Amino acid sequence: MTAGTVILWRHGQTEFNATKRLQGQSDVALNAMGRRQAARAAEVLATLEPARIVTSDLVRASETAGALAALTGGEAVPDARLRERSFGLWEGLTGAEIKSGWPEEYAAWRAGREPAGVGTESRAACGRRVAEAVEEAAAELERDDLLVVVAHGAAITCGQTVLLGLDPSGWMGLTGLENCRWSSLHPNRGRAPAWRLAGYNIGAEE
Repeated sequence: MTAGTVILWRHGQTEFNATKRLQGQSDVALNAMGRRQAARAAEVLATLEPARIVTSDLVRASETAGALAALTGGEAVPDARLRERSFGLWEGLTGAEIKSGWPEEYAAWRAGREPAGVGTESRAACGRRVAEAVEEAAAELERDDLLVVVAHGAAITCGQTVLLGLDPSGWMGLTGLENCRWSSLHPNRGRAPAWRLAGYNIGAEE
């Protein structure tokens, strides 16, 4: 058995998001806007009656998950495998700063290749750990249950690509989720890939 629906929910806005700085695994809290986004989205997601909430242990995700847990009376269970993709030396920098300091590596990254020598985690490695965490949590639930997974932009993109049976190293057909928006997956019972995409970049109306 597995959960009948999996919601992959990106955290609310942080000051790094607002100033277009690459966050990676830097532990940045939600800003005021992010807290408002989380509260509004949680109101919508609570009506779906999630059976379980799991979250990245980074504070911006756990704060977002906490807004939903407070409404449902449930617990947001942390899982470090749901952390954002690590961006090594680039974390905390803007795109302009990265381009100035590492022009060749930046060009490779923007072209969809893995930048060398800066300590970034590969898309494939990130995707595998996120997908593993999602599948394990979903496997503990029943057909009529809904699982909410709270994570990060790149982590969700890479993990979801793996769940859809694709290779995040070379397939980049998904745009990143906006802050506090989510995607919806259902099990593709008896068929490949194991999961199918039902909705993308869904959000609460302001």
